Amino acid sequence: QVQLVESGGGLVQAGGSLRLSCAASRRTFNSYAMGWFRQAPGKEREFVAATKWSVGNTYYADSVKGRFTISRDNARNTVYLQMNSLKPEDTAVYYCVADLDLTVVPERYAYWGQGTQVTVSS
Repeated sequence: QVQLVESGGGLVQAGGSLRLSCAASRRTFNSYAMGWFRQAPGKEREFVAATKWSVGNTYYADSVKGRFTISRDNARNTVYLQMNSLKPEDTAVYYCVADLDLTVVPERYAYWGQGTQVTVSS
């Protein structure tokens, strides 16, 4: 069973930064692709970033490229999403995801965290 627990959301002013964390089970962390999606009220789920370190590939949505960075800490079995230069349109619930294959399609991820709210004020 895969377990994902997110933290780090909150309220920040436009231009500010936040770092989201996703604590994963050891089995998940070593062999799975992991990433982040987000969903704003009344909108579809949107891909943000994903990576599979075993193959060295990382994807970012165009809307966050250059502002967000996905990374990991092996010792803590944790994946992070560093979000800089935040904009009001980044406001959403952010979800950590995991599955065997690296993809930008939300339906292809079987495992989801509970979500953490990020609110960016203008």
